[in-house]
Amino acid sequence: MSPQDRKTVVGVDVGGTYTDVFFLNEADGACDVAKVPTTRGDQSQGIRNGIQQRLDHLGGISTIVHGTTVGTNALLERKGARCGVITTKGFRDVLEMRRRDRPQTWGLWGKFEPIVPRDLRVEVDERVLSDGTLLEQVDPNQVQAAARLLLERGAESVCVFFINSYANQENERAAVQAVREIWPSEHVTASSEILPEVREFERASTASLNAYLQPPVGDYLERLEAGLRDGGFGGQVLIVQSNGGVMAVETARRFPVRTALSGPAAGVIAAAHIAGSAGFPNVITCDMGGTSFDVSLIADGKSALFPQTSIDFGMVIRTPMIEITTIGAGGGSIAWVDRGGLLQVGPESAGSDPGPVCYGLGNDRPTVTDANVVMGRINAERPIGGKLDRLDVEASKAAILKHVAEPLGLDVMSAAEAIIRVANAKMAGAIRLVSVERGHDPKNFSAMPFGGGGALHTGALIKDVGLKSALVPRYPGVTSALGCVIADMRHDRVMTISQMLEDLDVPALDRQMSETAAAGQELLNAADVVFEGTEYLFELDMHYLGQTHTVSVSLPLKFEGGTTGVTGEIIRTTFEDTYRQTYGRLLDGIAIRIMNLRVTVVGKRPKFDLSILAPKTDGKSRAKPTGTREVWADGTWHEAATYERLVLPEGTRVPGPAILEQPDTTIFIDPDLEGLVDGFGNLVITRKEEG
Repeated sequence: MSPQDRKTVVGVDVGGTYTDVFFLNEADGACDVAKVPTTRGDQSQGIRNGIQQRLDHLGGISTIVHGTTVGTNALLERKGARCGVITTKGFRDVLEMRRRDRPQTWGLWGKFEPIVPRDLRVEVDERVLSDGTLLEQVDPNQVQAAARLLLERGAESVCVFFINSYANQENERAAVQAVREIWPSEHVTASSEILPEVREFERASTASLNAYLQPPVGDYLERLEAGLRDGGFGGQVLIVQSNGGVMAVETARRFPVRTALSGPAAGVIAAAHIAGSAGFPNVITCDMGGTSFDVSLIADGKSALFPQTSIDFGMVIRTPMIEITTIGAGGGSIAWVDRGGLLQVGPESAGSDPGPVCYGLGNDRPTVTDANVVMGRINAERPIGGKLDRLDVEASKAAILKHVAEPLGLDVMSAAEAIIRVANAKMAGAIRLVSVERGHDPKNFSAMPFGGGGALHTGALIKDVGLKSALVPRYPGVTSALGCVIADMRHDRVMTISQMLEDLDVPALDRQMSETAAAGQELLNAADVVFEGTEYLFELDMHYLGQTHTVSVSLPLKFEGGTTGVTGEIIRTTFEDTYRQTYGRLLDGIAIRIMNLRVTVVGKRPKFDLSILAPKTDGKSRAKPTGTREVWADGTWHEAATYERLVLPEGTRVPGPAILEQPDTTIFIDPDLEGLVDGFGNLVITRKEEG
């Protein structure tokens, strides 16, 4: 793909094993993909490797949109910066007190170390009351003395967290200004900028984690931009947020905590667009990479947003993000037999280095990929990702024999199938968690498998969970990278209102909504990105007086002429409709409280027609298998037809057992299933009796 006369948009998703790249030429709609091993020491090098696999020069790229795991990995591995906290006197231990929870559900034991050690949490005199009254003004000199103490103790970044700063930011702003005058870097976080919302622990945790991530994420983005510039790139870099939107690099440097689920979120965005285009409003995404299996539910074409998540125990992030459930069941997840003689899969993973046993790079413990290789589902002569020329099947067999078959008294093939069954059971459990346990009937949903390994396990998930069908996208192995290309730019802002509805100052609320929407629009304008339009979303967290939990009320408003047109009647009617739909009835006679205001500004980026991905047919040619291969399924060998997936035209019907191969993944169709290529290049897999 020559970039000299093309306007190319590149989507990049960095996973634990592979870095996926999707190329879209906006001039003619041409697409291409690349998949290269992730470079763990410096992910930016893997990104450049992937782009340069298809482009000799980067000058023709207009935009690179990146889903990153740098922040996620830093949190999970606790490899962020040495961070300090300056807080209100008496609130030094908020991060340790948490919500009176504990690491172990049962027993009186457990250990927790907050992300910021106690000697790096310093108190200063100041106080704001919960109604916003400034009781004691902060002393900038005292704040600077605290900052100097943190620097002496080795702090690289600092978070300023004052109690009740959500109600009045004056003290916190003065403190942040004082810190920035002497702090040697830009790594200074104010909790009221990150989360101006009631609940001190969630705000303290989110703001502290933001400061914890600023140096590693900032350094990474700086290396990435420098490397791209050296390659001739002069366009715009955008970063995917956990909420599925994208933001400018400068915003990502200030708010790196918003990237905690960056990569998985891009996959869900792509899945929603692909499924909606193909006429599948209800899907459950199944993103299986090298280290994890990520599941998310899309109902009526919309993905679920969740206000907060826990990356690990005690590491709470409260910022809007797509609701994703993650388990350790990737292709590199290691199979092992526990002390009770039970077969386990994961959560430990071989990752990309050394990788599965069949890679021959030093690992001797079997993985899910090794089991798939032994069962014939993965072609050992055509491994994906370009890392190896072939896979060592015999080494995989030997590892399965030693670590699984012999301890369980099984032969190699039965042991390999057992590994797959255990992995499938874990995946099915994750799907039930987001569907059945949330009141959704799986019969109304289709699975959308993607990632490098998702399409190998589709049939088992359809049958085990009772799903209607599966929709395998055109490029499953790079779906998250495709999601980067189509994701909109999005900015969310939340603030606490804490007013009774009957006493609400509606004009003041309208001004607050309008000013916040205008500020979001300014962020969009600063990104220098072309949009097809802008969408404004206004939500209120509301409840009846005396309740703890709130319902999220989406107001039917438009931001036009500097006003939203909000009225007290609109708020009351929308709340009652939402509450009745959620709980079945209203609580008449009880006062209603508005807790939080949420404003979202979405810059709609251009979408491309997915039908260009599908090879067209003249109605006469028939897809022919490229050959056959012996595949193990349900305790016996089957002769499965093999196909080159990307050349199959629209309307092609593929009965199982069959294997469809392409550069970024392998698809296995079980003996009792069949596939059909739709007009968008997707493969729709259903039971044969339904076909």
